[in-house]
Amino acid sequence: MSSLLTRLLLTQGWKVKRKEKVQTAMDHFSSRDTAMKVQKKILSSMATKTSVQMFIDDTANEILDELYRVSKEYSGNKTEAHKVVKDLIKIAVKIGVLFRNNRFSTEELVLAQDFKKKLHQGAMTAISFYEVDFTFDKTVMSEILTGCRDLLLQVVNSHLTPKSHGRINHVFNHYADPELLTRLYQPDGPFRDNLARICKGLNKLVEDGTI
Repeated sequence: MSSLLTRLLLTQGWKVKRKEKVQTAMDHFSSRDTAMKVQKKILSSMATKTSVQMFIDDTANEILDELYRVSKEYSGNKTEAHKVVKDLIKIAVKIGVLFRNNRFSTEELVLAQDFKKKLHQGAMTAISFYEVDFTFDKTVMSEILTGCRDLLLQVVNSHLTPKSHGRINHVFNHYADPELLTRLYQPDGPFRDNLARICKGLNKLVEDGTI
């Protein structure tokens, strides 16, 4: 899950050249600010599985599909699983719009890099726990994911609404659930094939330098 969010964030414009702010001389109206708000609203409303193709590649899409399947089977609630994945996409889209419009301060960009490093740590840990028998530690994995959550909340604190903050909490708290992680990594459990495909995708993202 952590790597998927990395891919989503990177493809939305993690590295964008700074543009000058355009503002009318008559008052404080900013066409740039207005355009950004419109983009966030429209793109957020488009955050469905179909529109994901516009923002992430096939590898990330495959991971997203596996995360949805795991959530659906674990919770026994298709609606909840769909909401978690949709919230994840909405977060990525809105943060992508902010990056494209150069809304983050220098301090926030430093926090964003810390977030990226934490996600990389999470991806490598997830792969290691899968590849090396009897190494899985639910506490370690859960703490990495909650650490990612806390860093991301700091990055977007002054930019997104409390509702969006709630979506971030929803996504990370869901996948950081120690019981879900335990089921996911159970050697002979029902999610072993899903985990294999997730880790295969993570390896691809690591190899191409995305995370």
